[in-house]
Amino acid sequence: MSLDELCVNTIRMISVDAIQKANSGHPGLPMGAAPMAYTLWTRHLKHNPRDPKWPNRDRFVLSGGHGSMLLYSLLYLTGYDLSLDDLKTFRQWGSKTAGHPEYGLTPGVEVTTGPLGQGLATAVGLAMAEAHLAARYNRPGQAVVDHFTYVLATDGDMMEGVAAEAASLAGHLRLGKLICLYDSNDISLDGGTPLCFTEDVAKRFEAYGWHVVTVEDGNDVDAIDAAIQEAKANTEQPSLLVIRTQIGYGSPNKQGSSKAHGSPLGKDEVVATRRRLGWPEDVDFHVPQEALAAFRKAVDEGARAQAEWEARFRAWAEANPELAQEWSVAFSGKLPEGWDQAIPVFGPEDSAATRATGGKVLNAIAAHYPGLFGGSADLNASTNTVMKGLGDFESPALPGEGVEGAVGGGWGYAGRNVHFGVREHAMAAAANGIAIHGGLRPYTATFFTFSDYLKPSLRLSALMELPVIYVFTHDSFCVGEDGPTHQPIEQIAMLRAMPNVVTLRPADASETAEAWRVAIERLDGPTVLLLTRQNLPSLDRSVFAPAEGLRKGAYVLRDAEGGAPEIVLIATGSEVAVALAAQDALAARGVRARVVSMPSWELFDAQPASYRDSVLPPGVKRLAVEAGSSMGWHKYVGIDGDIIALDHFGASAPAEVLAREFGFTPENVTSRALRLLGRG
Repeated sequence: MSLDELCVNTIRMISVDAIQKANSGHPGLPMGAAPMAYTLWTRHLKHNPRDPKWPNRDRFVLSGGHGSMLLYSLLYLTGYDLSLDDLKTFRQWGSKTAGHPEYGLTPGVEVTTGPLGQGLATAVGLAMAEAHLAARYNRPGQAVVDHFTYVLATDGDMMEGVAAEAASLAGHLRLGKLICLYDSNDISLDGGTPLCFTEDVAKRFEAYGWHVVTVEDGNDVDAIDAAIQEAKANTEQPSLLVIRTQIGYGSPNKQGSSKAHGSPLGKDEVVATRRRLGWPEDVDFHVPQEALAAFRKAVDEGARAQAEWEARFRAWAEANPELAQEWSVAFSGKLPEGWDQAIPVFGPEDSAATRATGGKVLNAIAAHYPGLFGGSADLNASTNTVMKGLGDFESPALPGEGVEGAVGGGWGYAGRNVHFGVREHAMAAAANGIAIHGGLRPYTATFFTFSDYLKPSLRLSALMELPVIYVFTHDSFCVGEDGPTHQPIEQIAMLRAMPNVVTLRPADASETAEAWRVAIERLDGPTVLLLTRQNLPSLDRSVFAPAEGLRKGAYVLRDAEGGAPEIVLIATGSEVAVALAAQDALAARGVRARVVSMPSWELFDAQPASYRDSVLPPGVKRLAVEAGSSMGWHKYVGIDGDIIALDHFGASAPAEVLAREFGFTPENVTSRALRLLGRG
């Protein structure tokens, strides 16, 4: 048995044994893809197991996260802080080797994967970050950003729409430092892929603009090596390496079958597989010392590669001190000093749609936050999320092409505005990759109703605790004539149900500015800004409470006059102005009403009970007003409170007509409040 074969079989059998011990897992992928993974990790991947966060390392993403034991085996064998005992606790409580790879849990895991297609799409974001940072920081003869992003994808990944969106974007952007190893084994969980998947993936990716290479024998490490070399040499296109494999390779009775996909091989089949691969039949987790020594060369090689880079970095920093200082802040995860110094102060003369105000605030921040990087799903003109004068992120012109067609005036990868196209799902997944990469702070934008298209990626933002900012405009039925397809109803309840997401629905210009501050400052999870299409009055903060109250999620915007409130009107976003008008009408009827602006449930729930009670006094009637689902509001109004909400789809009509028909008027709020108090 050659050393290559010994090393490949070591990956296979560690994976088989861990899955068998857990009595749970997916052995087929690690067994079939072991040769390509071995070839990449020992001959090409630039990484340092002793410093998994080295900025200039190559990134490896296992998009088929169900094959996690492949990655865990590689991490252990190459010397990361992952022991053989950790592998023996695969899929168990408190283990560092979870069923699917989890970012932040296991050293060396770059991305949380498992939902198919997400890994490939997130890898596109990693490659985008590399391209932009290289354009920003590299100088002639001094490349401090120069690494590849590798992703191992499966047939299942290739079926997912998010992968198609992301691959299309990557081809358009010509991300030549992105290389996908496609484990093409023609097997899915239900059986052979001909049941549902017969397209020519290679031709599809060629149509996307990818460089495609096919390796017919997935066990031929030299052929795989040559394919990777060819892909690395082509820096003008992303590369897809179609590598034909057999799922469960080495298992005499399950190789090439869906039976090897999602279940342990079984004790008898494990023994038969050991015999087939020339492995000791009665030893679990056998790791030949010769193989381990070959893998562990990665430790010294990685340390040497990082040391060489650090020497180049020191020379670059000495020659470019201002850039070096910017780099230091960007990669520290901290905010640059003075990032908020230009945010305008808004007064009553600044009435506008909060999407328009949000655009002003975004641009004020962008001028002092060089790491802010993002864009929209083909909706910049509507979401107001262009960073003016900072160029468009696009493929640099190739020789002979010129820049006549360049949207951003030829900025190339140095541009900071990303045109994601109508690809909401890939946009959010790519933003996750940009955030994970380091050095940049991503934001995305689309209409609120289309948050449905990107929800799985947003969920991974929350799960990975990534500080991605989501700008969702056109936040209610006040979209108007576009009708119910574009009018969000249940989406706000969906966001509030998701752990580790902070949702902000500001009521006016001042709250919008404060919401952006909160979003930028929050570094341990995604923050959502819900902004209006229609104009809203800008409140005179010399009369009303300061907008800084938004930081606590809810605050008393204007209290009742003449004594303690008899009723509390709670509202968010555009409905706050309606509640204020109702407060005046109630006062004329002799009713003392308090108006509470509640832009964020999550921030309010995090406050001490004493503060929450001071805003919503126990025993006082409460009426909530929000142009969205009523789901969840009962925890604030109680069983004896009332809610004016929308638990049905909208309609096509002017916004003011819809507000009247749906009951979002001062008159209706006043009537419902009086009824709640028994005076109606």
